[in-house]
Amino acid sequence: MEMFEILQQRLGAGHVLLREPMKNHTTFKVGGPADIFAIPRNVDELTFAIQACRNADFPYFVLGNGSNLLVRDGGIRGVVISTAALCEICLPDDHKIYAQAGAMMPDVSKFALAHGLCGLEFAEGIPGSIGGGVVMNAGAYGGEIKDVFCTAQVIDKNCRLIDIDLQSMDFAYRKSAAAAQGYIVCGVTMRLDKGSAADIAAKMADFRARRRDKQPLTMPSAGSTFKRPPGHFAGKLIMDAGLRGFAIGRAAVSEKHCGFIVNKGDAVAADILSLIDHVQSVVMEKFGVMLETEVKIVGE
Repeated sequence: MEMFEILQQRLGAGHVLLREPMKNHTTFKVGGPADIFAIPRNVDELTFAIQACRNADFPYFVLGNGSNLLVRDGGIRGVVISTAALCEICLPDDHKIYAQAGAMMPDVSKFALAHGLCGLEFAEGIPGSIGGGVVMNAGAYGGEIKDVFCTAQVIDKNCRLIDIDLQSMDFAYRKSAAAAQGYIVCGVTMRLDKGSAADIAAKMADFRARRRDKQPLTMPSAGSTFKRPPGHFAGKLIMDAGLRGFAIGRAAVSEKHCGFIVNKGDAVAADILSLIDHVQSVVMEKFGVMLETEVKIVGE
């Protein structure tokens, strides 16, 4: 396959895979194979992979941690470009942290703690990459990426590396200019405040305990399946609709938190998709509220 050879020549053997199962790269643990799976090790290789696909008009999809993603059972045609190896975190100055797109949000949060910087405590339990966090303005417990965001280095539609500031990123609830404009995030600089390490650690421990108590962390999922509808909470609507524990195949509405759909073991994407449709239709019928998925659905 020509594209496979082009990418392998630049990225090296072992960094470009054929027919790679996407269930190995999503927290839902479902998904068919990607035709080609590329793992660039730096921004130059990431830019090269994207440029190569665009030059050949070859379909591609950029993957973070796969923690907010549902890949259909037919898999993904074209190239999946993973940012997992771009995971550097550093301290440009006393009040800023720079993290490459593939750095995990809990790791960035712990890095902030180690340097006595507060503002990223909310990210401690979010199982996604910082690049994906910027794209969807990830948040929890009253904090969002937009609260700490300074600038991001992105690849634009013309394959140029450009810097985007806070105003231009146009953050909203689970939205950003990165998503709207199709920017590929390479790295992000965050501005934080100095704080007490003990206070930061205590806040992180509190958020960790709350997640453990309320969320089904021991089962594969993609986090909150649905966005919060205006004036409501998705989990409460689903619970009030009588759907706690409701299952299709090996996919089920979590009994611990009804806003989560979980994989009970060996579920396939079709099970999860059918369950999403069922939950949406029942909640619409009972309460007149259309639940919009927060999880991104891709593939064939």
